Amino acid sequence: MTYHPKSDFMRVIMERGFLADCTDYQGLDEALSRGMVTGYIGYDATARSLHVGHLLNIMLLRWFQKTGHRPITLMGGGTTKVGDPSFRAEERPLLTAEAIDANIASMQRVFDRYLAYAGAANAALMLNNAEWLDGLNYLDFLRDIGRHFSVNRMLSFESVKSRLDREQSLSFLEFNYMILQAYDFLELHRRYDCLLQMGGSDQWGNIVNGIDLTRRVLDHEIYGLTTPLLTTSDGRKMGKSQGGAVWLDAAMLSPYEFWQFWRNIPDADVGRFLKLYTELPVAECERLGALAGAEINEAKIRLANEVTTLLHGAEAAAAAEATAREVFEKGGVGEDLPTLRLSPAEAAAGVSLAQLFVRAGLARSGKEAKRLIAEGGARVNDEPAAEPGRIFGAAELARPVKLTAGRKRHALVMVE
Repeated sequence: MTYHPKSDFMRVIMERGFLADCTDYQGLDEALSRGMVTGYIGYDATARSLHVGHLLNIMLLRWFQKTGHRPITLMGGGTTKVGDPSFRAEERPLLTAEAIDANIASMQRVFDRYLAYAGAANAALMLNNAEWLDGLNYLDFLRDIGRHFSVNRMLSFESVKSRLDREQSLSFLEFNYMILQAYDFLELHRRYDCLLQMGGSDQWGNIVNGIDLTRRVLDHEIYGLTTPLLTTSDGRKMGKSQGGAVWLDAAMLSPYEFWQFWRNIPDADVGRFLKLYTELPVAECERLGALAGAEINEAKIRLANEVTTLLHGAEAAAAAEATAREVFEKGGVGEDLPTLRLSPAEAAAGVSLAQLFVRAGLARSGKEAKRLIAEGGARVNDEPAAEPGRIFGAAELARPVKLTAGRKRHALVMVE
């Protein structure tokens, strides 16, 4: 792309690799250059925590605010009751209003780490679309909003079309989601003069719908911008690890495990991820990403420290690095490792080695644990483990036991 941006925000996101597509590059850039713009990203409250897959767009909002603009984190208290069908094979399970509110409260703690919600002219806003969706009158909504949507066009969007092409059921409830998201953009523009919606590439159709609706209802010009859907260079979806989702809430994933996720990123991704997930200068990101051999490991540690500091604080990052060096370089136990805590009664009864690996989160099932042990990928206190049925009782658990899966995944077993 040859467009040369005028605004700091567009320059930053283009240099750092955030930009996948935009409905009007020049129009948006000029609006950003004229003064403070309000923009938003929506987050449905389908889980207690956001995960690493959300972090790209959280960083986008952070840069949006750092370059002088006002970000909105729109929580989907209303839309979560419907469920986004985009590129999903099946309908999301429906949550109660109480569960949705609890999830939003939990997610807010993560946003507080990245955005300033007070103290500046461009302080971020956290809003909940239940504010305007919960009270909608169905007939009025159909007449005033529904008439602007073509079902033919809605069926052509890839997020819906892919589901229908696979002959997978798409409920009328889910089909309404894109109308509700479009209505969110209209309402945010009306209430807060919001000019920009951002999101992942899978949200392109929903974003365009909101722009079209606002033009039809108000005849106003607004904009959409998307970020790339990331995979690691070895083909894994960003945000997934061998142990499952990489959560951003410390109660669901320890800072050490979060740090380890970044420390174990493939070599080929280091430079790219430094640009996207840290605030280091672009030239420094490129220098670190170009390192080879043993030096790339220090670049990965820098990546892990920078990302962990943003989310969990500098002390947590330093503790994670110290634990990693203790475990990997000195063969020690490391106080900050993920820990399985057994009761004295459990220790007295005894637990098999295979079950310890499962309960410590190093294997998803007993079958996987047995295969790991049989293939020589398991160690106990840094010694090879060969007997999945070996029972660990009170005597064996009198001291912490260190479990290792592969070369990089560790956990402790302790009796409380």
